[in-house]
Amino acid sequence: MLNRVPFNEALLSTVGTPNQTKLLDSSPRSRVWRVRLADRRLVVVKQITDGGDTGADANTRFAREVAGLRLAGRASGPAVAPAVLATDPSSRVMVLEHVDDLGRTDDWMPGYAESLARLHALTGPADAGALPVWSGPTATDAESFLALARALDVPVPSTVPQELADLLERLDPTSHHALLHGDPCPGNDLRTADGVRFVDFERASLGNGLIELAYFRIGFPTCWCAMSVTAAPLAEVEDVYRTTWRGLTGKDAPGDLADACAGWLIQGDALVERAHRGTVDQLARVPAEDFEWGYVSARERLVHRLGVVADMTRDHDHLHAVGRLSSALADRLLVRWPTLRPLPTHDARPWY
Repeated sequence: MLNRVPFNEALLSTVGTPNQTKLLDSSPRSRVWRVRLADRRLVVVKQITDGGDTGADANTRFAREVAGLRLAGRASGPAVAPAVLATDPSSRVMVLEHVDDLGRTDDWMPGYAESLARLHALTGPADAGALPVWSGPTATDAESFLALARALDVPVPSTVPQELADLLERLDPTSHHALLHGDPCPGNDLRTADGVRFVDFERASLGNGLIELAYFRIGFPTCWCAMSVTAAPLAEVEDVYRTTWRGLTGKDAPGDLADACAGWLIQGDALVERAHRGTVDQLARVPAEDFEWGYVSARERLVHRLGVVADMTRDHDHLHAVGRLSSALADRLLVRWPTLRPLPTHDARPWY
């Protein structure tokens, strides 16, 4: 039954008849097939499943992905996502253009950064309401971060609470309308002859593009395969992103990359996979247990993020105390657990 593509009569008449199907690996929240139609065309069929959600939540994820893909379909020149060929909302099925992935390449990041900037630049204020606004850190996250410092007996500078409150205000997404992918991780980026295309837009939103440019520095925070990027490649990809954005919009990318990285740092939910987010205070778990996601532990992810924020805020006008606290927290974690490993480097990224 799982290999049976859920085509209704409308899809059969619109797209054609499936001839050969192959069920592909996917998350528990979807089923994905590669399908060869009777006319020999290849397509991808994706069905959003409950995956532990209520039906209403699954319907929301379906609508969100379709909306994100259709907005991404505005790209002029090389595409940045597969085209939507047909949908069946009643079964939460979408039929997508099949994209040939060229596979492994050592120099994968510049093309990724260019396509990410092109994706982000596709939307603007007129698109407000087309997708949910980006959901960033909250006051609860800030308090959890402070509680972590107290639990580890790290003194909190007196100005840190106000710096964090001001950070949350600066990260307010309501004035930003970039098309965010929501999970731009290895495996969700397909390398083609015309550039990178992104797939899996279930978490698409509107917000500040620097939130996703920060992935390179902060270690790909929503991904099981956390990675670090060293100085020279990091400078290159950030320059590619900013140059591409400026060429498309005529303006510099708005916001502060240090703010974006600090926002990821204080979100405990960015230490665990999606199914476990919103369940418990993940930062509160860190002093008592080290839990793994993929091949990297929570403490290892956290030490990397603390180091990034500490380095970025040494001379920062608004996050100087947060940076000093981050540095002290990183030191405390490494003293208490000296076997913590650095994140794998970007050239060790997995390929699918």
